[in-house]
Amino acid sequence: MTRRKIILGAAIGSAVLGFVALMGVARQYATLDDDDDDEGEGRGALVRAIRFAKVNLQQALTVSEQEGQPISGKFEVDRGTFQLSVYTSKNGKFSEVLVDYSTGNVAKVEPITTGDDLAAAQSQSAAMAKAKTSLKEAVEKAVGEAAGFRAVGVVPNLKDDRAVASVLLLKGEEFKIVNQALE
Repeated sequence: MTRRKIILGAAIGSAVLGFVALMGVARQYATLDDDDDDEGEGRGALVRAIRFAKVNLQQALTVSEQEGQPISGKFEVDRGTFQLSVYTSKNGKFSEVLVDYSTGNVAKVEPITTGDDLAAAQSQSAAMAKAKTSLKEAVEKAVGEAAGFRAVGVVPNLKDDRAVASVLLLKGEEFKIVNQALE
């Protein structure tokens, strides 16, 4: 075996091991708003993965409109896979639209019909029913007021019967939440 082949083999092996280690940490990350002990590790996985995203959250919200009204959106690491997910509502039905974070195209659309995802979609839809501003506009405003930050998630909710979008922003390793009125 030549020295070049040995070095190449070692480099490929190291890259594979590094990727496997990253995915092990990433699996612990489920959602942006988890309050469990793994939140720091989950956010760390998101910080490491977000650098691969060429598409921003606002673009994902726009492209998902072909499947209905966007009612929430986020970058996440789900079961070891980095993805860009937008929940939509159309004619009383809910879908999860996965947007390719490299191209901005819709990669997959899955109906939301049961469980915690359905409960979350119903709650988000109720908040958006009172909104006069789109989630995209709320995200753009939050990003515009927070220099250097990137939006990684947005969830609407009702506070005192008023629609408010909670926008999760990221700069480097710093996270912050900005609430934007949707009225």
